[in-house]
Amino acid sequence: MAVTGGHPASPVNADEARPGTRHEPGAGAGTPADRAAPLPGDAPGGADGDGRPVMVVLRGLGLGDLLTAVPALRALRRAFPAHRITLAAPAPLAGLLPLIGACDDLLDVTGPGPVPLHRPDLAVNLHGSGPRSTVALLATHPGRLISHAHPGLPLLPGPPWPARTHERVRWCDLLTWHGIPADPTDLALRPPATAGHTAARHAAGGPAPAERPALSGPCLSGPGPVIVHPGAAHPARRWPPDRFAAVAAALHHAGHDVLVTGTAAERGLARRVAAAAGLPEEAVTAGRTDVTGLAALVASARLVVCGDTGVAHLAGAFGTPSVVLFGPTPPALWGPPEGPHTVLWHGDPGRPPGDPHAGRPDPALLTIGVEEVLDAATDLLEVTVR
Repeated sequence: MAVTGGHPASPVNADEARPGTRHEPGAGAGTPADRAAPLPGDAPGGADGDGRPVMVVLRGLGLGDLLTAVPALRALRRAFPAHRITLAAPAPLAGLLPLIGACDDLLDVTGPGPVPLHRPDLAVNLHGSGPRSTVALLATHPGRLISHAHPGLPLLPGPPWPARTHERVRWCDLLTWHGIPADPTDLALRPPATAGHTAARHAAGGPAPAERPALSGPCLSGPGPVIVHPGAAHPARRWPPDRFAAVAAALHHAGHDVLVTGTAAERGLARRVAAAAGLPEEAVTAGRTDVTGLAALVASARLVVCGDTGVAHLAGAFGTPSVVLFGPTPPALWGPPEGPHTVLWHGDPGRPPGDPHAGRPDPALLTIGVEEVLDAATDLLEVTVR
């Protein structure tokens, strides 16, 4: 069933990435129809109820993962304006569809499949390196498939999986190889009208336009709050709560309106951080906002302080100043775009990334101190007018 609605508690692991090298610029040039060739033995099909051809795009992951795929989704909308684009992703993310402006509806899929759709005209794998996600899309019997190459699926064309490239660039490069121009900087979201809207009130109706939204700053009047977001999907990317509390307390004492955000599952963590920082209970919004409400808070914020998690990508998409703390994963692979963002990372760029799913904080993350974060936050608050 296609749905439109919320906020995920945690991302789902992608397929295990294969080692690979990034293709050279210009490889695989051609039109979308040339590169997204019909599969052997399959005829194109997949029209919806109003006669439009259907495209399904698999991205069965979390908030940050979806936001890094926005440039690719926009490129697909521009290349296939007559298609109905269905995003296969977790249902709680549906509230972001009107802000992205590239997809018509959402099919509730978590992980690499299965994908409950039959004979779409086009299937696009923006989920992972395969083979599970690619096989799940093949099982829908699409007329055409866009994916990376995989040695277990030798008949499918595609570029090799690039192991060490930024996530936004990875998916834009995939589409470019298949003849679909894509711009990895096209990631701005349309600001939500208000934090009070629920995802259910944002049903997508008809084809979404593909114009590029501007980074528009706060969507609400006033100076905006400072957001402290202590959670992350896995302990490897969670800075210690007492350090977040120390940052929140210092910013609160400096006269800033501090909010502690998080998912429903992180409400206990957020309340501990707020209590240790001397913040009132109403400063804790964790578990009280859906994905649209969280987006509205970030869009209106004066500053976001967080780890390498989905809220950091929301700040990047709205141009909200942010201090982002990295540990196991280099910011070269998942960091924010150019803009009013400060990245703190003490890792070694010459070493392979750590495990972002590990059960304890990454050593590089623990080397980031409270004063370092406060200095970065103060600098952004002093030079940025919101």
